[in-house]
This record gives sequence, C-alpha cells and structure tokens, in this order.
Amino acid sequence: MSSCSKIRHIVRLRQMLRRWRKKAATAARRRVPTDVPSGHVAVTVGASCKRFVVRAAYLNHPMFKKLLSQAEEEFGFANSGPLAIPCDESLFEELLRYLDRFDSVNNNMSRFMNFGDFQRYCHMDIQSNLDFWADSRPLLH
Repeated sequence: MSSCSKIRHIVRLRQMLRRWRKKAATAARRRVPTDVPSGHVAVTVGASCKRFVVRAAYLNHPMFKKLLSQAEEEFGFANSGPLAIPCDESLFEELLRYLDRFDSVNNNMSRFMNFGDFQRYCHMDIQSNLDFWADSRPLLH
C-alpha cells in the first residue's frame, strides 16, 4: 500500500467517524426522556421550573389551552428545552388533581371551562373565612 492511499484511508475513516458522532448527537437531542411514558409530555412549571409529567390529552382541555397561550406570550415557540408553563406550582398541582379525578370518575373534563371557575372550586371550603381574591395568586410572574 502506498503512503498516498494510506493517507486517503485515514482521512476517509476520520470523515466517517465525524459523521457517526454528528448523527449520534442529533439522535441524543431527539431522544425522549425514559421517565416520560407514551401518551404523556413533560412540562416545567413556575419560577423554580418544577417538572411534571402530564397526559397529552390534557393539553386539549380549555384550561390547559389558556396556560399554553400564556406560555406562548411569555416564552414564544422558539424556546428550546421542555415546555415551560407560567403558572403557580400549587395551582398547577390542584389543576392536575382535578383533571385526574374528573377524568377517571366520569370522563368529563368540561365541568369548569376557565380558571375563575376552577379557582372558586378549589377554594370553596375557605371562601367563607377568607377574602377569596386577596388570597389568589397570579398566573404570570
């Protein structure tokens, strides 16, 4: 083998190695985290970016659509990384509990169609003792 063909062979191997590394890096970026089951999506919520895994079907609910439109206004669609929801974490947890309970009990998620109704539902027990609106938290920080 001549030295010229050895050099070509080495150059060719280096090119192939670069392509494989590039493909592996691209595939790693597209890989779904292992803790997100099929039919679910990972989102981060609040200022501390707490991570939640929610059913993808919930994204069609009117309350989630409102949160998604607020996320679009605040972060835009060019945001890299997980879907960020601009909402108070405790309110988001209450929303998930509500959706889980009503979805599993009677498969009806349309009882409350907006955040005002939902917040009143969540605070019904304490409404008589506290001023409801003074205790509520804003969705956007």
